[in-house]
Amino acid sequence: MSWEEERPSPSESFEVDEESLEELLRELEIEETVTASIRDQEEEGREEEEGRMAVSQVGEEGQLVASRERAWYIVHCYAGSEHKVKHSLEQRIASMGMQNKIFNIVVPEEEEIEIREGKKRPVRRRIYPGYILVEMIMDEDSWAVVRFTPGVTGFVGMGNQPTPLRPEEVQAIFKRMESKAPRIRVTFKPGQKVRITEGPFADFVGIVDDIDLDKAKVRVLVSFFGRETPVELDFTQVEKI
Repeated sequence: MSWEEERPSPSESFEVDEESLEELLRELEIEETVTASIRDQEEEGREEEEGRMAVSQVGEEGQLVASRERAWYIVHCYAGSEHKVKHSLEQRIASMGMQNKIFNIVVPEEEEIEIREGKKRPVRRRIYPGYILVEMIMDEDSWAVVRFTPGVTGFVGMGNQPTPLRPEEVQAIFKRMESKAPRIRVTFKPGQKVRITEGPFADFVGIVDDIDLDKAKVRVLVSFFGRETPVELDFTQVEKI
């Protein structure tokens, strides 16, 4: 296999999406320390490419540190094109004979119950828009196959090295994907005005005071005879104004 056009040079830096990495790890409730060098690089600014998120360029020279162990990596791509990127990468793996180094590609998704206009409907939602997970053995060849897939903008990592996910991080993502109880997604949040659509307070307008996702209940403060009265309702009994 020839990599004359695609092989990265020793001085080529890896693309880092530090803000998205922090957000991703924060959702998994995993703390990550950001090094002072990354902060300095971020202060210098980020090069923006048309149609993609800003990605900072690390200027350190050095070769990719290869690994003989298979691990899961986070790959950043254009938001909304996750499944297209997955399909393109699968085709590249097959055509370039990289099945022995790149094993699995996953678009993290979960099932949700969306409530709109008082009606429930199941939907599939991407857990981390703009990201896919790739299980692979990291070396220059496998890195190039993934990195130069159309729609891919880079690996998530620190400095010039893609960072593999820890086993507990992978387990947390797959556990969320395999949950049998769909999450309930609502279009309103505390402090917002809603209209009650059913029951004795139908057509009343109130303020969302609290949301209980486990019980699918919302507490709404309704002005009744000049006083705010809390009313507990099902999600299907209110609509956002």
